[in-house]
Amino acid sequence: MADPARLTILATLARAEHEVCVCDFTSGLDVNQPTVSHHLRLLKEAGLVTSVRRGTWGYYSLAADARDRLEAALTSILPMKVLA
Repeated sequence: MADPARLTILATLARAEHEVCVCDFTSGLDVNQPTVSHHLRLLKEAGLVTSVRRGTWGYYSLAADARDRLEAALTSILPMKVLA
């Protein structure tokens, strides 16, 4: 999750009502398709996204437990109370 593009991908998938085509990320992130595919592969290897292939395109969605896992990870590294 160290790369801003991966955070954007996760946020997009979290808001999506259906699977998102890799082609949609290329225009939204203003990066080329191989770079998007690289980020998606890393997220898939981490178990945060799932994919299905339809023709030449891959379609991605947030893994069922990804929200809980991300929340747990963020809770463990962020302080419980932010001081102003």
